[in-house]
Amino acid sequence: MERARINAKQLFVLVVLFEMGSAMLVGFPLSLKQDAWIGLLMATALGVLLFFIYYHLYKMYPDLPLTSYLQEIVGKWIGRILGYLYILYFTYLAARVLRDFGELLTSTIYTNTPLFVLLTLSMIICAYAIQKGFEVIARVGELFFVVVYILAVVGFTLIIISKLIHMEYLRPMLANGWIPIIKTVLKGSITFPFGEMVVFTVLLPYLNQQKKVKQVCIWGIVLSGINLAIAAVINIATLGIDLFIRSPYPLLSTISKIKLANFIERLDVLFMVYLMISGFMKTTIFYYAAVIGTADIFNFKDYRKITFPIGVIVLVSSMMIAVNYTEHIKEGLKIVPIYLHWPMQIIIPSLLLVIGLIRKHSKQTKKPPAQTNS
Repeated sequence: MERARINAKQLFVLVVLFEMGSAMLVGFPLSLKQDAWIGLLMATALGVLLFFIYYHLYKMYPDLPLTSYLQEIVGKWIGRILGYLYILYFTYLAARVLRDFGELLTSTIYTNTPLFVLLTLSMIICAYAIQKGFEVIARVGELFFVVVYILAVVGFTLIIISKLIHMEYLRPMLANGWIPIIKTVLKGSITFPFGEMVVFTVLLPYLNQQKKVKQVCIWGIVLSGINLAIAAVINIATLGIDLFIRSPYPLLSTISKIKLANFIERLDVLFMVYLMISGFMKTTIFYYAAVIGTADIFNFKDYRKITFPIGVIVLVSSMMIAVNYTEHIKEGLKIVPIYLHWPMQIIIPSLLLVIGLIRKHSKQTKKPPAQTNS
């Protein structure tokens, strides 16, 4: 692993930016309509519970990344196979996030620019950041965190001043009861974005204040969930249910409605700045986890040697995972959560925790009792 150290504030910033990331783009549970914000709050609570699995695994092996303690828990060979699977998983998610933001750029601003060109430029920036090291990524995250919240406050204020919010669009609440909300949360919202915190099992050993891991990550998850719920409320109250569920990018549609005194309008740039920041941070974190995991399993002394090869794999994968935007979204929101996220985020970590606790207990019971001098 890289000999990098970050503080608790930097970890908090990375968690918030990562969790909000592409969720602000395509992470709203549209099928819940006016109850989307309730689903997001429920998913946040379950996301915190899910993080406790990752946290307890971290407590058992605080100095090891996921790819290392897999071998400690289930043995060298099975652990290495699972490690390979997680490397592929992080690589695939980096490709998905990269494609998410590339599709938005080609459909809104750079309509005449080939998708491959935009994705290549984005990957070069991410690869450059990884070459500079994790500490640099964390410091850049601190700067971006301030920018994101300034943009959020400005956007929210302008929406209110423009008198775009109609709270009656949020009624009736729970029109179909709790069952649809629970089903939607379990099928998708808990895994995206909250279950994606599994990537931090590779990054938590970098924190120089191990006692603060739990509170920092939990507060980061909670703040992200609240931000997403507020964004859902604003989108619904501004757009109405019909436009909210039909819009491919609800937040962009909301911001584009801002019009003040026939002077302040077309503020899509606010969303685009956020887009570039969140896309960069989330792609880079998944990409970095794939690089570090590979370096750990294959015993590379310098992870930088494999940064660009893995970057090429991410780039090519992002182009190949779907033919068009419709297929990409269907795959990401319907297929991936059940067949990929659930096993990698919930089932395997839960089994690892159970096996790890059993092994720990058996080691303690096998210890000979301490002898006392009579």
